[in-house]
Amino acid sequence: MTRPRVRRTGGGGLFWLAGLGAWLTAASALAAPPPASAVASGGLDEGVPRVEATLLTDVTQVKPGDTFRVGVRFKMHPGWHIYWKNPGDSGLASDVAWDTPGTTVEALRWPMPATLRTPDGFITTYGYEGEVLLSAQARASEQAQGVLHLSAAADVLVCEVNCLPAQVVLSRPLPVGPETLGDAEHAPAFDAAWAQVPVAPEQARYTAALALDGPSLATGGTFTGTVTLTGADGQAPEVEKDFFVPERVKGLRHLALTPVEGKPGTFKLEGKTALEVPAVEPRLLGVMRLGTAASGYQSLSLDLPLAPVVKAPSGVPGVSTAVVAPVPGGAGPADASGLSLGLVLVFAFLGGLLLNLMPCVFPVLALKAYGFTRTVGEARGRVGAHALAYTGGIIGSLLALALTVLGLRAAGHGVGWGFQFQEPLFVAAVAAVLVAFSLNLFGVFNVGTDGTALVEKVDASHGLGRSVGEGVLAVVLATPCSAPLLGTAVGFALTSGAATVLLTFVLMGLGLALPFCLLVLVPGLAQRLPRPGAWMERFKQLLGFALLGTTVWLVWVMGGLTGVDGMARTLAFLAVVALGAWLYGLVQGSTGPRKLVGVLTVVALVGAGALWSLRFEEAHAQAPRVSEAQAWSDEAVATALAAGQPVFIDFTADWCLTCKFNERTVLQSDDVRAAFARHRVAFLVADWTRRDARISAKLAEFGRAGVPMYLLVSPSAPNKPEVLNELLTQDGLIDAVRRASGRVADARPL
Repeated sequence: MTRPRVRRTGGGGLFWLAGLGAWLTAASALAAPPPASAVASGGLDEGVPRVEATLLTDVTQVKPGDTFRVGVRFKMHPGWHIYWKNPGDSGLASDVAWDTPGTTVEALRWPMPATLRTPDGFITTYGYEGEVLLSAQARASEQAQGVLHLSAAADVLVCEVNCLPAQVVLSRPLPVGPETLGDAEHAPAFDAAWAQVPVAPEQARYTAALALDGPSLATGGTFTGTVTLTGADGQAPEVEKDFFVPERVKGLRHLALTPVEGKPGTFKLEGKTALEVPAVEPRLLGVMRLGTAASGYQSLSLDLPLAPVVKAPSGVPGVSTAVVAPVPGGAGPADASGLSLGLVLVFAFLGGLLLNLMPCVFPVLALKAYGFTRTVGEARGRVGAHALAYTGGIIGSLLALALTVLGLRAAGHGVGWGFQFQEPLFVAAVAAVLVAFSLNLFGVFNVGTDGTALVEKVDASHGLGRSVGEGVLAVVLATPCSAPLLGTAVGFALTSGAATVLLTFVLMGLGLALPFCLLVLVPGLAQRLPRPGAWMERFKQLLGFALLGTTVWLVWVMGGLTGVDGMARTLAFLAVVALGAWLYGLVQGSTGPRKLVGVLTVVALVGAGALWSLRFEEAHAQAPRVSEAQAWSDEAVATALAAGQPVFIDFTADWCLTCKFNERTVLQSDDVRAAFARHRVAFLVADWTRRDARISAKLAEFGRAGVPMYLLVSPSAPNKPEVLNELLTQDGLIDAVRRASGRVADARPL
């Protein structure tokens, strides 16, 4: 940097007087306070500003092409603080954006931050108390003339117990002249701040080395290694508590250094990777404070290569090539490293079992109840064959779904539980099947029978093929639901190898099929069912209306996907399907050419109807259905947290019946709305009705494969959101909101 200097003149008294005048002018400039436009306050707490920002330079005049220093000095009210570029477990990184025409400003130079903790030690953050100068080196253009106009927009979060955002815009002129003149008042502040900026080890005459305990890092797993620092004189540095502050590194969730007892200058490295493979190989980035209070401090900046991140070994997510990840405690993002394969398989089985209680599967359960009644009195072998056929239909369709997921994942697509309901053609096909099923129950046509008598119809319509079909339909209708435990299991599976995916889906299918199998195979249970009789025909027709009710829901889902026009097209197609079913019923009992012509007519009619009507355009994004909610985005979350608001994020979809149940019974209740208003909760909705890569990535980040997922983020711990249960309760949600807001009110922030 070109050091400020005052030009000396020689010669007679006239030149001496001119030099004295220039010196006096410079001296008066040195003593001049910053202009009013260069000073601003923010973070108002009951009318009292908690931080003052001043735009400073270390020169009062700059020569074209010369360098100088520019920065923003923050003075915090006693007990308050702002944050470093990595705020830690909470807070927001401080930011200074420059607008300096005719001047180039380099990156900010960050002094070594302090480590701040809440009294309970739950939250650790990094920042500055008292006063800090965030500055950078600048260079005036060679063509600069007149006055340079320097402007800075500073955005910080100032915290004590509460956190308050402070955004200020500062500006000041800087004269351009034949010489660069230093500012004797403020230059020492820049010198002191730059002395606290960490430097590369070689600049401090140290050699830094890193040795990992494995050749690569596994996604979602932990890793370890050793960092050594050796001085040029062979001496090892001393360190005190909180000597290391990590930077944020893409692909990593955690970095920590711990001194190795008895080995000065040797530090154990512990880290944890994210669930996704980063585009760039991660590095060990952070700053170290060496020395002690007695000997003085020196700060180093570490930048060491780590190792490539690879997908976790098949079937064992969360396992690094070096270390097996421990099961973490506490509530936080549910990543794969917190689960064992055995526990996930138990979750998958229990989740499949609980799916029988979900509203999605009710129509199929009703059909099976009708089938249970009809099988009473049959030979145990035939009843067992029905159970195996139903189970086979469930497991076979789940395996087909798993293979589809694996194929799409191999092709680079992010998919999750219920992803097929994001496709309009799939929704239309399922609706058509349900309409045909219901018309079959109404007696419009029959499956595999000539329709000669009621008993024969019932017998034929409940053959083994029908049981297989009911198993398939159970899976199709179950995928919009996410039972408790199921989201965790499927989320684990979809981030694992192919074998884990297949095994998880098989266990889920066994759980879904278990109630029917127990009912028909355990002696005595089937005898408790009502005896067959004339009432069965009416009950069968009633079940047809249950299927039509499910069809109404699917048409509503189609409206969310494709708008009102898409709903109309779907209804037109369903009318064609109903007409085709009726025509098929007319010719079903015929033989020869008449039946062949009738079947071909039905196929042609339905095919033409599909080609004509099933042409969809994606609907425009809808506003969240809960009036207090707004659309989710990372920016919306950051804005709310900066304002000190807890954030509730509802990951939902129109085709998710569990989501709609929670919305109607909990999220729209007066008590929950009052709690949200009382605690100033920002309500955000992430709508996954249509495919959204951002939402898919966020679900995967928390180990979930589908919706619903509910996150509650406290402004005092934005990096530790609480993942709520898939089935919400009013009391549970209100208690969670109190916890999230209470951290702001009751704990020392970050």
